[in-house]
Amino acid sequence: MGTPAAGGQGVKDVQQFLNEHRFSAYQWLIFVLCFLIVLMDGFDTAAIGFIAPSLISEWGIDKPALGPVLSAALFGLAFGALSAGPLADRFGRKGVLTAAVALMGVASLVSATSSHLGELTIWRFVTGLGLGAAMPNAVTLMNEYCPDSKRSFITNSMFCGFPVGSAFGGFFAAWLIPHFGWRSLLVLGGVVPLVLVLLMLVLLPESVRYMVLRSHSMDRVRQVLARISASAREVGTFVMHEAAAPADGATRERAGLALVLSGRYLVGTLMLWVAYFMGLVIVYGLVNWMPVLFKEAGIPPSQAAIIAALFQLGGIGAIFFGLLMDRFNANRIIAFGYFLTCLAVGLIGQSLGMGVGALVVAVFAAGLIMNASQSSMQALAAAYYPTAGRATGVSWMLGIGRFGGIAGSFLVAELARRHLALPEVFMLVGIPGVIAAVALVVKDRVAPELGRRPVTAPVGAH
Repeated sequence: MGTPAAGGQGVKDVQQFLNEHRFSAYQWLIFVLCFLIVLMDGFDTAAIGFIAPSLISEWGIDKPALGPVLSAALFGLAFGALSAGPLADRFGRKGVLTAAVALMGVASLVSATSSHLGELTIWRFVTGLGLGAAMPNAVTLMNEYCPDSKRSFITNSMFCGFPVGSAFGGFFAAWLIPHFGWRSLLVLGGVVPLVLVLLMLVLLPESVRYMVLRSHSMDRVRQVLARISASAREVGTFVMHEAAAPADGATRERAGLALVLSGRYLVGTLMLWVAYFMGLVIVYGLVNWMPVLFKEAGIPPSQAAIIAALFQLGGIGAIFFGLLMDRFNANRIIAFGYFLTCLAVGLIGQSLGMGVGALVVAVFAAGLIMNASQSSMQALAAAYYPTAGRATGVSWMLGIGRFGGIAGSFLVAELARRHLALPEVFMLVGIPGVIAAVALVVKDRVAPELGRRPVTAPVGAH
């Protein structure tokens, strides 16, 4: 066991300690760092779309040839997320998160030196690995420093960095590319993450819940928590009270993927995967194809791009959903959001013949509801799993979901190939929202948020 603090006495639950004290400047520092990580995640993810027109003109390639490079980062995101969670549950959140951001930055810089499409495709895949590994670990780390009463609100607010980063990508692209060329956007997407890495090494702590779980030095735990409140120095031992283990104690001994797929969590895990997968079918199906579909409807390309961009701005709705999730049943809140998404996406198709004003309102409303629901899934998953499997649970949901994004792009392409009327296309694209809603209702019925009782994880000395 670690050396007790001078005069330290008693046992304190880590989460109880976080709940009892106001959200400190130190926790805001963690929030800002994680927000910036997710912001750069959004920036780098969107960058390839902004440089695509320059690639066509500079390298003399056809639009279909862009398919591999446009999807390379998506595959990287999926595999990065699937691998990073188990690593973070085994080796810690900070180390894996820092390595992911470093990989993101280096790969983006090297991407800027690409001389042909094949080379750029490879490095966009590598960039995607870093992007995919960074996001779930940023969510997990932030979640583990939140008080229960504000957990969803803070996590969702942090995740709003992603659409903000995507929007910044457009603003910087409009200025940088005409003056310095398309490579400058990738250079910016590489330099900023590397600066962030330096800040993370100095300022970002390891998850205190992870340290308690892994029996890290009690002095180290006290040192971190004392940045939140000096009263941490007076505590003798920090423990955790988490979901009760089954009678045979099997779940308690499991960690990572073994815990996430154990009998106690399996139904909830599968329902989270289904919901997130279906949500990204809608998101990527619309984001990738709305400008093209609107152009077919007779809307000028420049106007179509601006209207389609309104869909992404709806991500700010996640803040409101976070407030609701902290007060009411989170599964039902998001399920209702997905159901409304189905109706809102169908309304986009119906508004195409009602003028630009009606279309703008329909697109923004659909984006507000859809992105609020989808962005809230990370907080829902983080709250569902215990510390031993939280990073894996969040990252695997994100990783499986990325294949939904790929499926969404192919779905709309197939619907367009079959020459369906545009209202029918939007109606069919909205249907996955109902499937996602049903999945969360099933999760709520079969695998609700697990209750808590004392499961002590004493702090030792490493």
